[in-house]
Amino acid sequence: RMEGQGCYTLPTGTEYRGTLKDGMFDGEGELLFPTGGTYRAVWRRGVPTQGKYTFADGLEYEDKKWHYCDGYDRRFYTEICSGLKPAGISQLTNLDPPRKIPEGCYDCGDGFYNPETRVIVDYKFRFLRNADDDEHEWIIRTCRKAEHETTEHKPKP
Repeated sequence: RMEGQGCYTLPTGTEYRGTLKDGMFDGEGELLFPTGGTYRAVWRRGVPTQGKYTFADGLEYEDKKWHYCDGYDRRFYTEICSGLKPAGISQLTNLDPPRKIPEGCYDCGDGFYNPETRVIVDYKFRFLRNADDDEHEWIIRTCRKAEHETTEHKPKP
């Protein structure tokens, strides 16, 4: 079994870096997710006893008194840190500029979804999973879809 300091990559692409004991995470270690987020924690026999998740953009998740993206303040984290864009320039995602979505697909948060094939691929176009009926319906209803053409503001003549 794995012992001591090391790295272990799970089949999902998530990587653990830290202390291992008897084949389990034990001591200080972190999970590095393919989407760029990290979870740093103190582990005991494979279970985190305390930890903190940090999103790819640097936003740290707080279990209590979470103020990001609540019912009263719907700004993106980059808008909280850098301010709002001028009037007429919309920020559609936390990334600025937003990812270019392949035609006919949706950006579902961890990759692109093709509703015709019902396949989700990561942002490097590697297979992640097949969407079940519930996920398909949720993505179609809530996620940003590729635009066929750019819409621009045209002043009235």
